[in-house]
Amino acid sequence: MLSFLILAICAMTAGVLLYPPVARATLWRAAITPLASIIGSGFLVLGPILNASFGGVAPLVMAGLCFVAYLFGGAIRYNIAYLDRTHSLGRHQPLEAAASWALALAYVISVAYYLNLLGAFAATMVPQGGHTLAPTITTAVFLVILTVGWTRGFGALERLEQLSVGIKLSIIAGLLFGLVWYFGSQEAADALAVRPPQVGLLEGVLLAFGLLVTVQGFETSRYLGSEYNADTRVRSMRMAQGISTLIYMIYISLLCFSFAPDPAVLHETAIIDMMGGVAPVLPVLLVIAALSAQFSAAVADTNGSGGLLTELTKGRLSARAGYGILVACGLVLTWAFSVFEIIGYASRAFAIYYAIQAFIASRRAMEDAPLKALLFGALAALGLLIAVFGTAVE
Repeated sequence: MLSFLILAICAMTAGVLLYPPVARATLWRAAITPLASIIGSGFLVLGPILNASFGGVAPLVMAGLCFVAYLFGGAIRYNIAYLDRTHSLGRHQPLEAAASWALALAYVISVAYYLNLLGAFAATMVPQGGHTLAPTITTAVFLVILTVGWTRGFGALERLEQLSVGIKLSIIAGLLFGLVWYFGSQEAADALAVRPPQVGLLEGVLLAFGLLVTVQGFETSRYLGSEYNADTRVRSMRMAQGISTLIYMIYISLLCFSFAPDPAVLHETAIIDMMGGVAPVLPVLLVIAALSAQFSAAVADTNGSGGLLTELTKGRLSARAGYGILVACGLVLTWAFSVFEIIGYASRAFAIYYAIQAFIASRRAMEDAPLKALLFGALAALGLLIAVFGTAVE
């Protein structure tokens, strides 16, 4: 019965997202890209990590992550509006170049993060696959992406992004409905789990630093200038961060009180085992969501990094060469580090990018908004702290 209702919710959500007036709405189309990125891969791993580490205070940690992300988004939104007014990078051009290099590095690591999650979830479909199955699948997908990018470009694959976004959001709606149902049944049985944090204050803060990448993605609005004006990009980023915060808070609150934390069984696909106890259909849906979301995100970031490297090297490095560098680095990360370690490295890379963007915003705001300049400066310092001290899940 519950599985049927979950499928019905998924279908209704898909119908709403595909409803022409919704699908064609400019603000919604502009918000889809950052929204899909924010609640993409992070959604699959963040719940079990926060539950196992923070127990009953996990919703507070989630709220803190979303709040910090919104503040960093504020710095980027300020830069979007500033560039729209001045139409010039001016004296901040070297800093913008440094931010672009940091973003290129973040892309490289995030693609490895996406595809390693894809490999991990794909491996769950093969019982007794062994420890090397997931990285082997990841390696194969890396080579497919390299081949397509090198020979044909990503135009055909990019057209699948809208479909994968719809699938992912629809499945998340079904997952939330299933969790609400399960939470209600646990409450009726007086079986809700309220557990203290499993980590100390300092360890918890450093762990939260290392999870920044799971709420990353809002910065994509900064680079949609060829498709949308500055006001639309600013408003759509706010919308995406608002919707994703609401989804994350509902998800984490339901999860952490419905399931007792167990750090001993924490792994990158732990959400599948947890949701198997909610409804039989959910593990299948989550695997579908993981495969579609991770592949489309990896393609988008691979394409973005190739173009960015070409731009930064003034054409000395072709996009195809950029794809090759990304894949080579991704394969090293795949075989040398765990998914949780890659999450930590990706968080640090994005923290550097956000720190530079916040510092640029601080410099720009000094003349007309000194309080904002102070806030953005503090954010830049926070970004550096996250980059230096953020830790991976053990």
